[in-house]
Amino acid sequence: EVQLVESGGGLVQPGGSLRLSCAASGFPFSSSVMSWVRQAPGKGLAMVSSINTGSGGTYYADSVKGRFSISRDNAKNTVYLQMNSLKPEDTAVYYCNYNSGGRNYRGQGTQVTVSS
Repeated sequence: EVQLVESGGGLVQPGGSLRLSCAASGFPFSSSVMSWVRQAPGKGLAMVSSINTGSGGTYYADSVKGRFSISRDNAKNTVYLQMNSLKPEDTAVYYCNYNSGGRNYRGQGTQVTVSS
């Protein structure tokens, strides 16, 4: 059974930082592309970042480029999202995402709120 457990969210002031973690199990993590997506209040899901296997090539949405950094630890079956210089518009529920055969798996999400 695929399980994804996100953690690390919270309330942070603009300009602050957070590090999200996603612990994965139930599938071949080291050979799987992993992504972070988010859902802001009243909006749909949006891709934030993804990381490939092997060399770990990465993708970032334009809105987070230069501020967020995705990484993975295959020994721990964990993917991370380091978020710096946070803005109020980054407020959202963040989900770790795994796609297999066209089906997306996500955890329960972790709330990130950026506010003064």
